[in-house]
Amino acid sequence: MNILICDDDKEIAAAIAVYLQNEGYGTFLAYDGSQALSALEEAEIHLIIMDVMMPKLDGLRATMDIRRERNIPIIMLSAKSEDTDKIMGLGMGADDYVSKPFNPLELIARVKSQLRRYTSLGGLPPVENVGVYTVDGLTLDNNRKTASVDGEDIRLTPLEFGILHLLIRSPGRVFSIDEIYERVWGESSAGGGSTVTVHIRRIREKIEINPREPKYIKVVWGVGYKMEGLDSAKAR
Repeated sequence: MNILICDDDKEIAAAIAVYLQNEGYGTFLAYDGSQALSALEEAEIHLIIMDVMMPKLDGLRATMDIRRERNIPIIMLSAKSEDTDKIMGLGMGADDYVSKPFNPLELIARVKSQLRRYTSLGGLPPVENVGVYTVDGLTLDNNRKTASVDGEDIRLTPLEFGILHLLIRSPGRVFSIDEIYERVWGESSAGGGSTVTVHIRRIREKIEINPREPKYIKVVWGVGYKMEGLDSAKAR
């Protein structure tokens, strides 16, 4: 798999590339958001490590541009560690967020984790036939890793697909934020509550006519989220 590293600090970018190459990944380097967008047109990229603060086109705006066309995982790097900055990055479309300075081994672990999800939750061809789920016009096809609302296709990132898949398989069941994080992210939910909330908001913006009055994903205050809809079916 190929990984694009985008950081205006060339020493940091080169160091990350060495660690990734030692793990067997192909690497491409970019030093601002514009170069990252160009690299995506020239090579098959499976994951992006994107710095936030860069000249010309910063990481946040580059991520927004990428998300209009692609659902590949994006891990953001930033010298800022405030929750508001993390939430902003996730809200722009990032899948994960790592604060500088970081442990290279932790970054590699996050890369591997995101690529596993990318493979299993919609980025690459599926390896098993699990079924098609429909709730009141919302359809999720886990065989093809696609989703649609009233016949109109919607583009989801692997993590968004994973959350929707979890909820739509059990319409009416309430999942706590911790359970959603642990089952979709595959790791401890410590500190993951805001991450789930941001991803739920992004899903609603894509599938709901009015995200402020959601038809499908309902919040159960103090408990978690559920998929609404009595007209539900599952086909295999």
